[in-house]
Parts: sequence; structure tokens; C-alpha cells
Amino acid sequence: MYLIVIGWMYVVLMMSVAEATNTTGTVLGGIVTFFLYGILPVGIVVYVMRAPQRRRAIKAREAAEDAARATATAPDARAASTQPDTGGEAPGAAEPGGVAPVRKEP
Repeated sequence: MYLIVIGWMYVVLMMSVAEATNTTGTVLGGIVTFFLYGILPVGIVVYVMRAPQRRRAIKAREAAEDAARATATAPDARAASTQPDTGGEAPGAAEPGGVAPVRKEP
């Protein structure tokens, strides 16, 4: 895919040079030609063509994070005693005489 991109950019560069050096052309026309025929379409095509690769990379990263999280939170007697509240469960009921979580409006 990159060989086609490099070839197209070469063609666009030559078109831009021809536009800029022509007797009726201008340097601004060459620059506009380079961006509108070269940089913009090639950027869009490369972005679209790399979408599956980006998706695979994201899934691989998520799988690695899940695996790391699974090994870190594996049920182990020593790990449970040294790291409290790692089970992800809600804490127990409030103690009597504690502060109420919701108060009445005055």
C-alpha cells in the first residue's frame, strides 16, 4: 500500500512542479495542486486503509489489560489478606450511630 502512496505523491509532486514552472502557472497554484491532489486525498486513503490495523491494535491492548487485571486480581489467600477491598464488592452496612447518608431538607 505504501508503494502506491509513494508513487502517487511523486506524480503529484511532478504536477506541482509543472504548474509552478509553467509560463501561465504560479507557485501558489503548484502548492494548491500539491495539497489538493496529494496530501489531502492520500491522508484520507491511508487513514481509511489503516482502520482494521488500528482496530486489531486496540483489541490486543484491551486483551493485554484484561489479562494483566485477571492475574492481578486472582483469588489468592495471601493477596486477599494484604490488599483489602480488592474484590470490587460494596462495603458492609453502616455502623449504628453513624452519619446518615441523606439528610432532610430544613
